[in-house]
Amino acid sequence: MNQIKNTMRKVLIINGHPDSESFCHSLQQSYKKGSLKNNNEIREVTLSEMKFNPNLMYGYRKRMELEPDLLEAWDNIKWADHIVWIYPTWWGSLPALMKGFVDRLFLPRLAYEYTEKSPLPKKLLKGKTSEIISTLDTPVWYYKYIMGDVGGKLLRVNIGDICGIKNKNTTYLSEMRKSTPEQRKEWLEKVERLARR
Repeated sequence: MNQIKNTMRKVLIINGHPDSESFCHSLQQSYKKGSLKNNNEIREVTLSEMKFNPNLMYGYRKRMELEPDLLEAWDNIKWADHIVWIYPTWWGSLPALMKGFVDRLFLPRLAYEYTEKSPLPKKLLKGKTSEIISTLDTPVWYYKYIMGDVGGKLLRVNIGDICGIKNKNTTYLSEMRKSTPEQRKEWLEKVERLARR
């Protein structure tokens, strides 16, 4: 029993797809299923169910008040040991709604903080880990080496490294537009196995 308690993790699954009937929703459920088999605590943030303005209207000049759904999401982010990002790659990067979610929440004095002593910010989310699971319509090699892995780098480096979140794994599922029911079933099983690792 003590061994189970020591390995239990607080896992937050963030689904960035704006459509609640998308395949990303099935991936979310598969990851949850696998993670629960490891006796982890699970919380979920499903962007398609949230109500918030994704536009950072004043940039960083003036702070926008966070809507209740964003406040709840931020509490979940602070709570989590491990954050799982699930989303479709569109035009090489994140869906607009997901980018807006990041813009609105990963703010100075919340996720990171500048100090006078260093040109680099203090990482306020240090100690957390992350994982990326994204669907693609292009071949993985093309996305990584020709398109430059824009979305993955955004989450791993531009956001994760700045805020202190260390990405442990990135999984791309491709090619979505050509996938058969059998292929999708294999992907769901793969994601469940990832969660149980």
